[in-house]
Amino acid sequence: MSLQKRKTIQHFNDPGHAHFLTFSCYGRLPLLTKDRTRKWLIEAVERSSEKHDFAVLSYVIMPEHAHLLILPRKQDYDIAGILKSIKQSVAKKAKQFLELNDREWLERLTARKGDRKVFRFWQSGPGYDRNIRDDDELLEKIKYIHENPVKRGLVDRPEEWEWSSAGGGTDKETLSVG
Repeated sequence: MSLQKRKTIQHFNDPGHAHFLTFSCYGRLPLLTKDRTRKWLIEAVERSSEKHDFAVLSYVIMPEHAHLLILPRKQDYDIAGILKSIKQSVAKKAKQFLELNDREWLERLTARKGDRKVFRFWQSGPGYDRNIRDDDELLEKIKYIHENPVKRGLVDRPEEWEWSSAGGGTDKETLSVG
């Protein structure tokens, strides 16, 4: 029996770089279909933005994953810490909700880790992180994020998707890197 090595991601905390972040729900389950859960994610991003001092340039919440394009405002920052603060907050709220309201889903989202059980809202691991170094790539990622619900057939135009910054939620003043 061969042990498969878990994929790891290296984060580059380079000052002036934006970060294109993607994180998925456990087992790619559509756990982000309820408004309450999407609101938990938005609240977590807002709290993390204040705590870690970053601008949200663009975002979309899809049924089973989310994309964020953020720009840290400090020279010294920790992208892994930012992701952790967002993801942990949502997972804790989801677990509390399921403990009170749906024990079946609570069990479904509980995985074995060694000899203990661990609740999983998010796919294990850090998700996807790409440093954005120039304005062309920045604009391409914003378009990609906003087009996500259209490509999936959820809406006809990006601005129709309520759970996205396509409706005007992006601060145009901050749309520059480097």
